[in-house]
Amino acid sequence: MLNLGLSRRSLLSLAKVAHVSSTVATKTTARTVTGLHLVRHALQKQSSQGLHSSTSFWHPRKPRNAHGGGNLRNHFGNYTRLAPTSLRLGVVPPDVNGLVPDHIQKPGYALRGEPSEWAAGIPINGPEDIEKCRHAGQLAKKILELGGTLVKPGVSTNEIDRILHEAIIANKAYPSPLNYMGFPKSVCTSVSNVIAHGIPDNRCLEDGDIINIDVTVYLDGFHGDTSATYLVGNVDKPGKELVERTKEALDEAIAICRPGVPLNRIGKTIQAIADRHGYTVSEQFSGHGIGKEFHCLPLIYHHDNDEDGTMEKGMVFTIEPMFCQGTAVGVQWPDKWTVATADGGRSAQFEHTIVITDNGAERLTG
Repeated sequence: MLNLGLSRRSLLSLAKVAHVSSTVATKTTARTVTGLHLVRHALQKQSSQGLHSSTSFWHPRKPRNAHGGGNLRNHFGNYTRLAPTSLRLGVVPPDVNGLVPDHIQKPGYALRGEPSEWAAGIPINGPEDIEKCRHAGQLAKKILELGGTLVKPGVSTNEIDRILHEAIIANKAYPSPLNYMGFPKSVCTSVSNVIAHGIPDNRCLEDGDIINIDVTVYLDGFHGDTSATYLVGNVDKPGKELVERTKEALDEAIAICRPGVPLNRIGKTIQAIADRHGYTVSEQFSGHGIGKEFHCLPLIYHHDNDEDGTMEKGMVFTIEPMFCQGTAVGVQWPDKWTVATADGGRSAQFEHTIVITDNGAERLTG
């Protein structure tokens, strides 16, 4: 849980967590960490407000897949829209002892499911810690690239999760999402209209899908976090453009990073690109510090904001913008993890872990 003695930025992140209503998806000012901790922590408190209208909210038509959605042909494009398959609340926590060998070094939350309290300040990493972050980041990159080779019609997200889990273990690392606040899988797979925290399952990818694979590994006491959105088969022009512009936003945001630059310039840079191309930016999730902890300060907001703080050499954090075709308001599914767009429009995300250097930023996962 969050320590109430943390800094204003950390407290605001909890206070602004997305409010999910069973009858209406109202725009919030939520600004939560894109990682699993803050969203899960706050949503636990509102389990009674979970989504109860499920598929009727999206008005699905022509059901085609195990998610009860259908082909969506409108100004958003041509793709299969996902919807919940069950109103059952929550998920069953994983059996970490059965999934991860004893010789693999595990983060403190691995067995108990609860992460440690946040430190009050932003960690400034020295050369040794940065090198360990780099090693973890490069492994995360390798695993993500493997995931990209698996993306094709007919492959289930469960299969992607299984193969990536085995690859992480083979590299003597721990899959950071596994049992983080009870998350049941080793990676997140967010398909088409899912903004974030999609749980791998038996649904097979279909021609025209887009999928974000989010990989974090824990290696030698440090986490490395990265994600990318991939095209499945023949994706329509609006889908391809959404993916391209989201990647462009990440690249441009990293390009402005250097010591002395306000942290809020990241969000201003990303917002300007989204506005230029007619997209919205999810405000329900944010980038975050990372290293010895999966999530820590600073919080990195991807929308236009006036938050305090400047970049300093040695800061390590993620930037992970999420662009949406229509509304960026997200609705939480009954599983208490998956967050999908309220209007069924597609969402794309790209992410890198970076370190601030003497005169710029290094992509630790690049």
